[in-house]
Amino acid sequence: MYRRNVTYLLVGETLLIVGGSKAMGLVVLAVFRYYVRKLCFIVVFCYFLIFFSNGMTSKEVVLTGLGVLSPVGIDKESFHHALLNGTSGIGRLNIQTSNPALRPLGSEVPDFHAKDFVKPRKNIKVMSRDIQLAFVSACHASADAQLITEGNSRTVDPDRFGVVFGSDLIGAEVDMLLDAYRAGIHNGQYNFHQWGIDAMNDIFPLWMLKFLPNMPACQISIGHDARGPSNSVTLCRGSSLAAIIEAVRTIQRGSADVMIAGGCGNRVNQDFQTRINSYFVAPQHSDPNRVPRPFDIDRCGSVLGEGAGAFVLERRDFAKARGAKIYATIRGFAEINEPNLHKTRPTGKAIHHSIRLALQRSGLTPNDIGFVNADGTGAEYDDRIEAEAIQQTLDSVPVTSNKGNFGDLGSGTGAVELVSVVLALQNKQIPPTRNHEKTAPDCPINVVHGQPKTLNSPFALKLNQTRTGRSFALILEKETAN
Repeated sequence: MYRRNVTYLLVGETLLIVGGSKAMGLVVLAVFRYYVRKLCFIVVFCYFLIFFSNGMTSKEVVLTGLGVLSPVGIDKESFHHALLNGTSGIGRLNIQTSNPALRPLGSEVPDFHAKDFVKPRKNIKVMSRDIQLAFVSACHASADAQLITEGNSRTVDPDRFGVVFGSDLIGAEVDMLLDAYRAGIHNGQYNFHQWGIDAMNDIFPLWMLKFLPNMPACQISIGHDARGPSNSVTLCRGSSLAAIIEAVRTIQRGSADVMIAGGCGNRVNQDFQTRINSYFVAPQHSDPNRVPRPFDIDRCGSVLGEGAGAFVLERRDFAKARGAKIYATIRGFAEINEPNLHKTRPTGKAIHHSIRLALQRSGLTPNDIGFVNADGTGAEYDDRIEAEAIQQTLDSVPVTSNKGNFGDLGSGTGAVELVSVVLALQNKQIPPTRNHEKTAPDCPINVVHGQPKTLNSPFALKLNQTRTGRSFALILEKETAN
């Protein structure tokens, strides 16, 4: 401010000498200051215009690769087939208990062998189950997109290739830490003061690398030689959509050409099972074939599971230039938070606003949406506020939920369910909501159940929420120009 005023003063004095009149000098000075300010505004405006358009020859971001590992399928074909046929992946977990009949409910990924994909295999030593699921799903997605990430034939510049992945606070593996825990036992009593010293001899030095929530993104980046932006998101069931939204923004602001995004979760881990009652789950004596029951009159809670989903996202012009098959375009998205100032339950306002904002950003109307893939956990309160928001914003649009097939997969939920959305658009069939028989009066929506429903629109909406009030909405448009 001081330097600017001195500059104006010097210019004014110069003009006064030249003009020979104080009044004339002041007039000229005022005009000079007006045009200087105008010029500064134009320069700043042009700077921001250039900055935000840098690398954005195409603002459209498209999906070119899918990868899924779920309790009902570990490839996109078997996964989609299982959803259309109402297959359940829920059963009794393979956890040692004194009474096998009391084993908790859950859903696990079958026939999963990470060693077939992780190279070198020794890296598995620092990969928890969550990280392994994330890594392999990303491998499936990049293979589906026909990305070549090594050698002279690579299809993407590693410096323009990034990763954003959602993950839970990864639960510790009890077996791995058991000897370290036992080191603190002396004469039948647990000595916490001595434990820190004695345990070091019985713990794997790199044990922490298996449980850091940023490691899924880290290992995927290393495995694919992705040297561009890398980020991690930990927002419970909202993690996957939040990661995908951030990947879209990363591409749109010109920081990358290609991104791998998605999410992973492992809530059948014993660490999660010890606090199972915190997750509003169905009673553990329930019939595994009849829970969860999204939006149903007899819904009684969710079931915890594990899974991962991954996507390859690209700038449209980049994907076209390399001849990639495009599944869908990200048309719009929104993430809204309902502040929890008084530790009360969310009211659903964030869900309502996220749907409205996603529609606005995509330039669509409620009538354009072919179906909604809802969060639909099967928990009484969660389903009610989500159903009310859908009904208020989208009226009688068809709604489905995949939770009846495999339950709540934590941070992997949104990605696995979004794979279902993409495949539904591709095949023009909406999967039915498993275990839904009679719609609850407090869930006034059009739930697809019993059998698949024909889809006649190229647009679909995906929703996920957290119990702390965050809501995520993402609209996809099926690609028709391949």
